[in-house]
Amino acid sequence: MVAAEGFPSSREGVLFDCQSCGACCSYSAEWPRFSTEDDEQLDRIPQKYVAANQSGMRCEGVRCSALSGEVGKHTACGIYELRPDVCHACMPGGDDCLMARKAHGLPV
Repeated sequence: MVAAEGFPSSREGVLFDCQSCGACCSYSAEWPRFSTEDDEQLDRIPQKYVAANQSGMRCEGVRCSALSGEVGKHTACGIYELRPDVCHACMPGGDDCLMARKAHGLPV
């Protein structure tokens, strides 16, 4: 199942709506890592959201610093249009999404 990026998707009656979830952005400090971005992409991300060692997004514990709101209720990405490639790759209802949702006790 593949949904248009950022738009709700469903699977077996479970709605996968990124704006009411945010689990993937609050799963692991190792997940929001830069890998395939070019320098131009990285330069557009505000420095306050970039890890001190420049390896990825700055996290507070396991939560990406660009995430606002409450996981499982209502969330938003503060840099949605500029977010790294790893964030683009996490699709609603995909394996990474389900893994993060399970870790937060959300329906899978």
